[in-house]
Amino acid sequence: MHLLLCNDDGIHAEGLLSLCRALRPLGQVSVAAPHECRSATGHAITLNRPLTASRVQIDRDLIGFSVEGTPADCVKLAVQVLFDQPPDLVVSGINDGANVGVNLLYSGTVAGAAEAALMGIPAVAVSLQREDNPNFAAAASIARGLIEQLLEVYLAPGRLVNINIPALSRGWPKGVQVVRQATDAVVDRFEPDTHGEKQWSYLLNGDFGTAAGGEQTDLRALRAGYVTLTPVQLDLTDRAGLGLLAGRPWPLPHPDDAVP
Repeated sequence: MHLLLCNDDGIHAEGLLSLCRALRPLGQVSVAAPHECRSATGHAITLNRPLTASRVQIDRDLIGFSVEGTPADCVKLAVQVLFDQPPDLVVSGINDGANVGVNLLYSGTVAGAAEAALMGIPAVAVSLQREDNPNFAAAASIARGLIEQLLEVYLAPGRLVNINIPALSRGWPKGVQVVRQATDAVVDRFEPDTHGEKQWSYLLNGDFGTAAGGEQTDLRALRAGYVTLTPVQLDLTDRAGLGLLAGRPWPLPHPDDAVP
C-alpha cells in the first residue's frame, strides 16, 4: 500500500513525523506538506504563481517534498506530478488542535484529505485536541489502529473520514464514537491589536459555546473524552431545498426587456 501524508502545520511539524512513523508498517509512506504552517487556509489553492517543491529530510530514512503552497496544493501536486505511483490512501495530520464542527470548513488539514477524496482517493484527516504538551506519538498510535479498521470496513475511493482525538493529558480516551459534524456557531472575538488614527488592527479569537444537550456530535463527544469518527461528504447540495426550488417555474425576462 502506498500512503501519502500531508498536513497544514508545516513539513517539520511533530504531528506529521509521528504519523509517518506510526503508519510505516502499513506500506510505503510518501510525504508532501507545506513548507510552513498553513493552518486555517481551508480548501484554498494557489493560482497565478508557480508552486515550488523541494526535497527535505523528514526522518532518518524518509525524504519528503516541502511545497510552497496550501495542503490542497500539496495533494494535487503530489498525486499528479511528484510521485510516479498514485497513493492508495491519503492521511492528513496530525493537526495540533481539534477540527470539529464548522471548523471543518476552515481547516487546511481536512482540506488536504478532502482534495484526495475529490480525486477519488480514500482519505483520512487526523487532529489532536490542543494542549500544552501534546502526545503526538500516542495519538498516532490511536490513529493507526483506527485507520487499519477503516480500511477493512469503510474506506473506498472518494470516501473521507475525519478523526479527532481528545487531549491525552486528561487520560486515555473513553472510547470511540461515530458522530455527525456539529453545526454549533463559533463565538468570535475580535481583540484590538493596534490602533492608529486611520487604521485599526484586530486579532480573531473564538471558541464554541457550551454545546450542551441535543444530539451527540463530534464537538460534544470530543469534549466528553471520546475519539470521534465522522464520515464527511463533499456534495454541499441541500437536498430538501433542491426539491422545493425544482418544483416551481423560473421564468426569465424577455430578451427585449433585458438591461442593455
